[in-house]
Amino acid sequence: MRSFQVRGKTFGGVPRDHWRRVNDRLDPEVDFVEIYRNAVVHEFPWDMNQALSFALFRTYAVPGIGRLLDATGEFTGRVQKRYDDTALLLEAPTLEGFDSPGARTAIRRVNQMHKAYDIPAHEFRYVLATFVVVPKRWIDAYGKRPFTPGELTASVNYYRTLGKHMAIPDIPETYDEFAELMDSYEAEHFGWEPGARRVADATMGLMQTFYPPFAAKPVALFSRAIMDQPLREALGYDAPPPALEKASHAALKARGRMLRLFPARMSAQTIADLPWVRSYPDGFDLEQLGTFPTPGVAGCPVAH
Repeated sequence: MRSFQVRGKTFGGVPRDHWRRVNDRLDPEVDFVEIYRNAVVHEFPWDMNQALSFALFRTYAVPGIGRLLDATGEFTGRVQKRYDDTALLLEAPTLEGFDSPGARTAIRRVNQMHKAYDIPAHEFRYVLATFVVVPKRWIDAYGKRPFTPGELTASVNYYRTLGKHMAIPDIPETYDEFAELMDSYEAEHFGWEPGARRVADATMGLMQTFYPPFAAKPVALFSRAIMDQPLREALGYDAPPPALEKASHAALKARGRMLRLFPARMSAQTIADLPWVRSYPDGFDLEQLGTFPTPGVAGCPVAH
């Protein structure tokens, strides 16, 4: 269907602010999964994917997390599968709701994997905080519009619910509390760890394969330009030239402004739709995603 715009509205299609209007009609205390789903798969699919990818880099910069991820070998030896499995498992509650069989299966798999390792509760809380805070800050800076208060509340409620299903204690109750937790935790814990750098390099290498070969080096430079200085320092990455850093941020902001001119996306874009999720061309079974403890091995399989 062709469409044309007059005074900010789309005729012959849907209004450009369709999903904001839909979300404004919902209750973020009750309908938080639906609100969050609308934001992730319709309104901000690319932005949310990028933001959550950079949230992962932040977790690597915590030496305890980066060291463990390196020791498992999953992010360095099978980075494509690890990336795909993580994204697909975490998406299941978004698409189906926490009470669905698929979501229960996905969360059970996540918990089974985590329980194989000695992971302190404060690291779980920090990772959960990055999933709340990093996307909000990314979309505020680069999205076509910021999160509405209702969308932000829905995001907080969504991840509080996920955290409860993972039995994470002392979960923050508000966005401000999540932001304070993330910022203070990074100020105290960010630091250099060789294993973390190996995991970051493997992830960066995977991201470079998402684009044509000639773009591999620019992708790496662009990614480092988007990182803030504390994150780069913790991972041991050199700062790019200031002009490149400024241009990278400007390009993302320009993209967001341009998207304001387009009609609302009505077709959902899920993780399985992304061309760089390549491990399961014939489909996947949530029950089989992720890693499985070695039979007969008790306790954490990584030496401390």
